Amino acid sequence: MPIRNRRTAAAAAMFLASLTVPCAPPVHGAPGAVTARQPAREPTPPADSTPAAHTVASGDTLWDIAQQALGSGQRWDSVYSLNRQTIEDAARRRGYASSDRGHWIFPGTVLDLPQPSTSQTLPASRFEAGPCPTRYEELTDDVRCGFLVVPENRARPSSRTLRLAVARVPSASPTPHPDPIVFLAGGPGADALGDIPELTEAGLNRDRDLVVMSQRGTLPSRPTPLTCPEIDRFYQQRVQLLYDAPSTGRGYARAAARCHDRLTAQGVDLSAYNTTENAADFADLRRALGIRRWNVLSHSYGTQLALTYMRMFPEGIRSVTIDGVVPPFVATPGWTWSSVKESLDAILRACAAQPSCRQRYPDLGDGFLRLVRRLEARPVTTYVTVPQAGKVKVVLDGGALLNWMVRASHEAEIFPLALDELAHGRPQRVAEMWAAMRIPGTVGEFAHGLSLSVWCSEWVPYETPREQLARGQRAFPGLPHSVLAQPPQLAFLRQACQAWKVPKAPASYRAVTRGDIPTLALSGSFDAQTGAQWGRYAARTLSRSKVVTLPGLAHGGTLFTSACGVQVVTSFFDKPENPDTGCVASVKAKPFVPGVAGGGTGE
Repeated sequence: MPIRNRRTAAAAAMFLASLTVPCAPPVHGAPGAVTARQPAREPTPPADSTPAAHTVASGDTLWDIAQQALGSGQRWDSVYSLNRQTIEDAARRRGYASSDRGHWIFPGTVLDLPQPSTSQTLPASRFEAGPCPTRYEELTDDVRCGFLVVPENRARPSSRTLRLAVARVPSASPTPHPDPIVFLAGGPGADALGDIPELTEAGLNRDRDLVVMSQRGTLPSRPTPLTCPEIDRFYQQRVQLLYDAPSTGRGYARAAARCHDRLTAQGVDLSAYNTTENAADFADLRRALGIRRWNVLSHSYGTQLALTYMRMFPEGIRSVTIDGVVPPFVATPGWTWSSVKESLDAILRACAAQPSCRQRYPDLGDGFLRLVRRLEARPVTTYVTVPQAGKVKVVLDGGALLNWMVRASHEAEIFPLALDELAHGRPQRVAEMWAAMRIPGTVGEFAHGLSLSVWCSEWVPYETPREQLARGQRAFPGLPHSVLAQPPQLAFLRQACQAWKVPKAPASYRAVTRGDIPTLALSGSFDAQTGAQWGRYAARTLSRSKVVTLPGLAHGGTLFTSACGVQVVTSFFDKPENPDTGCVASVKAKPFVPGVAGGGTGE
């Protein structure tokens, strides 16, 4: 979940461009093969009588075949499972090692079709105009709002419908470009419409309309947001608990179980809240709004969604920006360790490059690790005053300090000073920053239910506890087992997932995203949540990609607070093949705040 401050945008007169008639360009695969989850045509309702077999034609995809024959593209996997041997044999005859679980299918292949689960068909997705939600005072009269109505579970014809809140913010220019920007928010679980002030204040709607949709399960979509006040209240209490203690994990699991039971009692199908359904929602939104082409702007979890969207529904996507990259094909709980290590190393290099910091804190890295070990052996309890919450108790153990470092990456200039104070018996600065992450926190606004449905189906099952621990040991050899057992930001997630009870996502979901859609991979060198290495990693299989790393910026800073980052993004949307990145060379890390002369982070 991104850590950044909400900012209110100044009101400005804005204009909403008229909707255009959709005209999606054809999708072309490799010679003689078709990418299985990239539909080449707009879906059509299933026929009344379903044939027993289908002969693959040029342009077919498994998604298309399932959509036309079974009423839901989400059932492509059942077509593959029924024809696994046939599809794999066809791939090998054409020189492929495998079909990549149906990623490649070939004209002339005859596929058997499973029977539809029922004769009932899902209602078509549609857009319904309506007033903007009253909770967002910054949405002026010039912003057009409404709901995208979609099935909760596209694989179940009897599924109930969801109403996903949509806002179209007009461009600040009186002559905007015809291709708008659609924003994919992070989290998973963040309130996308709540991000509009930051997006407009940054100028990201400079010369294009901005389309923002709340992802399924998030506020203010209906009928049942997957908010979990039970988890919010647990997080507020967590600063008073030992971060790594098994009892803390049990408390998290109990909070998750209470939220799970409440939502399922209300009829929520938690298995339907995943990245695949999310991607289908955005594909439906483009068609429902009548937009021929648009540009995708994504942040954090939104990049996991964007990469999935690109792979499954490339039609109508002109360009994509992924900021703070989460590649769905590698993301697991233990995956987070590499980003913390990369961020810490970058901060240490920046300190070493500044003579005053290098001289004052010559042992900064080793000192930080010594403090983690020391606090894990002897936790510190202190009291701090937090705005709007008053005096609160804070417990700092090794796991808390290591996770504090994620928070501190957003204010890295005080990182050495805060550690120095902690090492010399003054924990207040670290404790205040740690408590500010959760107290005061909003209750009932963040969709923790979407987070858990995504993580528990798409991340956790694809890594064993042993593999998870090994990643921590590789990043920080020598830290206590109790610290390394809980991955950064996701402590005790496995226990919570046992209470959440959603099925494992199909392995095909984690297929690598390949293609030639122009893509900008934007990262900050201090990003401890989604390290800069992952932007480079995701770009390797995107033939028209541009990788930009901004020095000294943490998660979200590249898109929401950096003038250079916004300049690069808007330039990329104007010229995807040749964006202006000239400002990057002038971006520098902030000078580190000096500490007490002779200070250090030693024991």
